[in-house]
Amino acid sequence: MEDSNLRIPGPVPLPKETLEIMSRQMINHRGHEYAMMLEEMSSNLKSVLMTKSDVYFITASGTGAMESAIVNTTSPGDNILSISIGWFGQRFGDISDAYGCKTTRLEFESGEPADPEKVKKEILKNNNYKAVLITHNESSSGVRNPLREICEVIKNNSNALILVDAVSSAAGTRISTDGWGIDIVATASQKSWIAPPGIAMISFSEKAWKAYESSSSPKYYYDVKQYKDYLEIGQPPFTPALTTMFALQYSLNRMIEEGIENIFEKHSEIAKFTRTKANDIGLQILPKEEFASDTVTAIKLPENIDGKKLVNEIKENYNIVLGGGQQKLAGKIVRIGHMGWVEKKDIEDSINALKETLGKRN
Repeated sequence: MEDSNLRIPGPVPLPKETLEIMSRQMINHRGHEYAMMLEEMSSNLKSVLMTKSDVYFITASGTGAMESAIVNTTSPGDNILSISIGWFGQRFGDISDAYGCKTTRLEFESGEPADPEKVKKEILKNNNYKAVLITHNESSSGVRNPLREICEVIKNNSNALILVDAVSSAAGTRISTDGWGIDIVATASQKSWIAPPGIAMISFSEKAWKAYESSSSPKYYYDVKQYKDYLEIGQPPFTPALTTMFALQYSLNRMIEEGIENIFEKHSEIAKFTRTKANDIGLQILPKEEFASDTVTAIKLPENIDGKKLVNEIKENYNIVLGGGQQKLAGKIVRIGHMGWVEKKDIEDSINALKETLGKRN
């Protein structure tokens, strides 16, 4: 079967070299070889996230990383501010609710970023938040939040922890973890990291560790103290997804060799290229240019077009897999992922398929 041109916002397609590395034989995850791999990966991950804080690899999805951020720093009854601009922002708040926190939701319209001034106003109104939850890049709507500005507002007006869902942004968009005062960055292997699903990653600041000491939320598998203790002896607390770790190790090494800034610039360029090509065929981008994501583009569809049927038709006729809309945006947009391993031809083929399919409808 011919491989599809997979243009959803994750999981991303993988290059041949990565697939070959994943086929290698298993190793002892309690042995020296794994310890050396873990040490190298931890160092490289810190470089990409621009942090000197602890970093940990957890066998889980991106949602597991988000849950880990909350369960290790909060207690039932804590006041939490959840900033939501879409589906995944809502999920972060839902996790907070699940652990008994008192979650205040500051919501913005789909396609719009969070307004730092409104965040400031909410924090000043209730300056008793234990943590603020932020989605850096809302892949359901193709919006990149002004994270640096939001972090600045939080730091200047409260002592709240800053917990960031960077699942669809990290490794494709700059995140200055220490420079912006972020306490936890949560991300996952299947996005811009160019690896298969299976490994969640988190950074954990000193301030987060202080919060951990007073956290009474029930935890076991996601208890970050276990990961810290085992990291000191070069081991995972539980059996890891080794094949994904092999792939992620390879990708991290490639990123360091290529240069992190070069990778960010490449993502920015392919994102602009995608938006321009969509505009060229008469389609509009959902968010404003200044807040458009560097990893996924959300394209508005004409009102008479059913986005779900459109995506299916493009897959059937062109073997190109696009993402559809979610929740309020279901059927109203298509999403083109351009994170990780992607060339301009992949985008051109996707836009041409979109143009031809829409042309048949009109």
